[in-house]
Amino acid sequence: MATRRDPLVLVMVVGALLQGCSGTPRFNDHFGSAVRTNLSAQVIDPAAAANANPVIGVDGAAAHAAHERYQRSFKEIDANANRSLVGGSGAQ
Repeated sequence: MATRRDPLVLVMVVGALLQGCSGTPRFNDHFGSAVRTNLSAQVIDPAAAANANPVIGVDGAAAHAAHERYQRSFKEIDANANRSLVGGSGAQ
């Protein structure tokens, strides 16, 4: 009885394995379109690089000081970093 089912099981296993070799033309046509759509949605102004007007905002000295403070934050340990934000003691 088992000898009659063995070829059938073999054909089913081979058929299942061959499904992995089948082509996916419907998926291949649209491969990466979601990524391209998301990237294009993140661009506010595609012509921004051609704008020669200077950016108005923080002056150079303040920007340099902020950058230096940012860089030092990775080297120095902040004393308040270990303090819990959620506490039951009521003290701040």
